[in-house]
Amino acid sequence: MLFTGPSPAPPIGTSPRTDEIATFALAGLAGDTGWRRPVIVERELLILTTRGHGDAELDFHPLPCRPGTLLRVRPGQVLRCVGPQFDATVVAWDPHALRDVDLDLATAVTWRQLAGEDEDAVINEVSQLVVDCQRHPDGPTARALLRHQLAVLLLRLALAQADRSPARPEEETFHRFHREVEHGYPHTRRVEDYAAGLGCSVRTLTRACLAVTGRSAKQVIDERVALQAARLLAATDQPIAQIGRHLGFSEPTNFGRFFTREVGVSPGAFRAARDQPAGNRVVRQRPPAEPTGANGGRFRSGTVETTNGGHTARPGPPAARPGGPGRA
Repeated sequence: MLFTGPSPAPPIGTSPRTDEIATFALAGLAGDTGWRRPVIVERELLILTTRGHGDAELDFHPLPCRPGTLLRVRPGQVLRCVGPQFDATVVAWDPHALRDVDLDLATAVTWRQLAGEDEDAVINEVSQLVVDCQRHPDGPTARALLRHQLAVLLLRLALAQADRSPARPEEETFHRFHREVEHGYPHTRRVEDYAAGLGCSVRTLTRACLAVTGRSAKQVIDERVALQAARLLAATDQPIAQIGRHLGFSEPTNFGRFFTREVGVSPGAFRAARDQPAGNRVVRQRPPAEPTGANGGRFRSGTVETTNGGHTARPGPPAARPGGPGRA
């Protein structure tokens, strides 16, 4: 499945539920026709905007979309395209589809506005994938063809990042730390535990996090926990106490205090605001920092307010930096 939520509209092309590589229209991702709530994505996605203008909310961060905009979405992230006011083609795949490809998907850009030859090449690759998913839905030869086409598309995108400067030692340490946080955040929020697992000191981790993100190692861990809580509150109907237990809080009151401190509102208030139209919801976020790789998001502490006829704060597209959304 692609998401946690109601069944999507029938996709265009091959079914995104059964094939290791599939293409379909943006509506195939929506939990309902109006994207009333975000959905939790469960497969790797590339989303290429083909017509119109609008915003895609990825982990609660609005990303402007127009023809030629490419979004990279990772499993576990929450996505919402209010309206939507734009059309897009989605390429979805399971990680094992690229098991033989030497490609670090964690370094892929999350937001990119294509132009010139890059745009032409990507559009051609995506268009051919759509055609071949429809013409060759099954069989070993067809699967091999689709895997190679997807690999070519991703390698082409990776080449655009190949000329970035080599990672500094602090960046390498941070990315190692981040990978550990992705696996360990439901079980521990102690920096000491991660430092011991990585064979370094707490000071080393804190220095690396400050150099890359401007935040301490403890803040990076707590923000990852708060992000996961926000995802589950917004996109599922799990009881709040159950979400807290899943994230390692034995008492609902402790989880409530933690979430309120990190996000600015209580878990109940955050969930109550999830169905509001984007035009009536304002999210004030701290300036985005280095994001979190495979499952990480750009959710930051902020305040959710209800306004009369207000608007959603629209930060510009994230800066291209190594490691994650916009974030590349």
